[in-house]
Amino acid sequence: MDLDFTKLGGLLPAIIQDAASGEVLMLGFMNAEAYAATQASGEVTFFSRSRNKLWRKGEQSGHVLRVREMRVDCDVDALLIRVEALGPGVCHEGYRSCFFRRLSAGGAAEVVDERTFDPNAVYGSPRTLPVNGKDAR
Repeated sequence: MDLDFTKLGGLLPAIIQDAASGEVLMLGFMNAEAYAATQASGEVTFFSRSRNKLWRKGEQSGHVLRVREMRVDCDVDALLIRVEALGPGVCHEGYRSCFFRRLSAGGAAEVVDERTFDPNAVYGSPRTLPVNGKDAR
């Protein structure tokens, strides 16, 4: 099937979901090259918008995402990738999921999950981390 890379500047949103639990772990973006690399390797590769290059999830942390199933939406312009997550978490801030903050009706963010790893130990430099339930950024 031909995916529609014509929207969003050649990128597709890729929702990453734990294949066993159904938990949504993260959202990344793929261009055609990242999609092809993911298909070829069986491990999720994204296109980094900030670095303008491909990056294989886990290349630095070792927290690799192994593809178990890929689905495409009805418009053929978004992916749902069900994965086996190797490692304690996928979030660069040290959480199992990137969706560790709950937003109130007023828009305030509250950290509702526990860290599963120390991002400073994994990535080797201090990170901007939530303090007392508030994002320090």
